[in-house]
Amino acid sequence: MTMDADEIALLTHSLRATMTGNTGEALDRALLDFGWLDLLTDTPEVAIPLVFRLLGETGAHAPVLNDVIAHAAGRDLPAIVALPFTGGRWMVWERAAVSSSAPPVLDPELPLRRAPAGETLPLAEGRRALSWWLAGTSRAMLNLAHRHALDRVQFGRPLAAHQAVRHRLAETLVAIEGAEATLTTADTDLGALLAKAAAGHAARLAARHCQQVLGGIGFTAEHDFHRHARRALILDGLLGSAVELTREAGAWVRTRGTAPRLAQL
Repeated sequence: MTMDADEIALLTHSLRATMTGNTGEALDRALLDFGWLDLLTDTPEVAIPLVFRLLGETGAHAPVLNDVIAHAAGRDLPAIVALPFTGGRWMVWERAAVSSSAPPVLDPELPLRRAPAGETLPLAEGRRALSWWLAGTSRAMLNLAHRHALDRVQFGRPLAAHQAVRHRLAETLVAIEGAEATLTTADTDLGALLAKAAAGHAARLAARHCQQVLGGIGFTAEHDFHRHARRALILDGLLGSAVELTREAGAWVRTRGTAPRLAQL
């Protein structure tokens, strides 16, 4: 099944509305009712980038990464799988809230808990999905910082008039668009690995630069920025961090003595 531009636009609008009104377990149920599993199995090339990018942009969360990896492994859906996490650890993304007695994670909104090492599963599709989520989260942080720079006035001038602020926002945008460009050619295991590394790098750079633009307000619990920044750190760690995947890609090239062509330019 293929979708035309109008169908994708309507799907985008509907999904954004669903994510704006729900998150966590409620969003998981809403997406299942929406037909998420049918979209994943019938049109993954549309469903995965769209759903995960919107999760990032809206700040919502749902355990749908489980389904992407389980589907790639040929398992029944919906599912729960053990996910490798940075530092040799493993996590399980529950489909319900984690009890308060579970060990805390960096993002307390996510129902993640530490778990024993799981079995080896294909990770390329999951890495592509997380890359889109990281890209959406990065754009959300950039939009918050950009709006603040336009609205905030210091010493009689808009914050956006300062060259240093504009440079930080521009560097963030370049990193995000570079990661998204990498995703368009991530059709191999190595390509997915590099896309995840690029998206993780872009998200960390966005968190750092946008925090500096926002200043003290970005640290407050009332502002949305800190939620996106924490989310970016967790998503970067899942299925390999930017640092770990960059090293893995370097070892891959060094072992083979050659680098494959990833895109026809």
